[in-house]
Amino acid sequence: MTGTDRTAPAPGAVPDGPDSAVPLLETRGCGKTFGGVIALRDVSTRVHAGEVTCVLGDNGAGKSTLIKILSGVHPPDSGEYLVDGAPAGFTSPRDALDRGIATVYQDLAMIPLMSVWRNFFLGSEPTLGRGPLRRFDVAGARRTVREELRSMGIDIRDVDQPVGTLSGGERQSVAIARAVYFGARVLILDEPTSALGVKQAGVVLRYIAQARDRGLGVVFITHNPHHAHPVGDRFLLLNRGVGMGEYGKADITREELISLMAGGAELEQLAHELSREDPVPEPGVRGKGTPEAG
Repeated sequence: MTGTDRTAPAPGAVPDGPDSAVPLLETRGCGKTFGGVIALRDVSTRVHAGEVTCVLGDNGAGKSTLIKILSGVHPPDSGEYLVDGAPAGFTSPRDALDRGIATVYQDLAMIPLMSVWRNFFLGSEPTLGRGPLRRFDVAGARRTVREELRSMGIDIRDVDQPVGTLSGGERQSVAIARAVYFGARVLILDEPTSALGVKQAGVVLRYIAQARDRGLGVVFITHNPHHAHPVGDRFLLLNRGVGMGEYGKADITREELISLMAGGAELEQLAHELSREDPVPEPGVRGKGTPEAG
């Protein structure tokens, strides 16, 4: 963004900071059905620039359906989906990408045997020359990837190494840097920490924070409240396709988040069932440590 004073943002411009009145993305009572199956019902949330909105829920909660609505794969059957305060009207993921909404799925859409820099520009290769003399700008691609990764604090030993040799956290970080480089204003991350260990999950969470601090709106899809709470600014909880509420960080603790996801009373009952405390013996039944009647 330039230093030119403007009274109103240009269409598609990133609002100035997380306190902007107009969210980058917003759903209002969105619903989606597939035949007789209700995948989502009455789900509302917002994504502001410079904020992380965490969408939490177990398998089957409706997280994947919400991702597909936000990324333009499916239109909602009910409710509204707004981008920059106006109806989205997406007909394909390309429409969403053209508006700066990038989705990083769990499979990352990378080719393991290709180098880091080839994967970074896969499908959008920079070129030199014209017509029949046009060729892939290999040197420029390598240089750009090094600079972009360095600017996000990502330390990759060699951009010529195959992506398959990177750790899971490093592959996620490359995917995030790629989306940022190609102009993403909103970054939708589909369970980026689900298959990672503690250390690698921490690496990904740092890069999510980096993207947030660069002014992007981030949608962090996860089933893990331990990963969501440290980095999230807003939390949407889903259960069987229904929104259980949206909370700001000041409104909910990590323990409350865990309790809501686990079902509170059900979690306490499970803890009681799994405890190693000796149950009270029934009348006439000898418990452990009870001497036999002589």
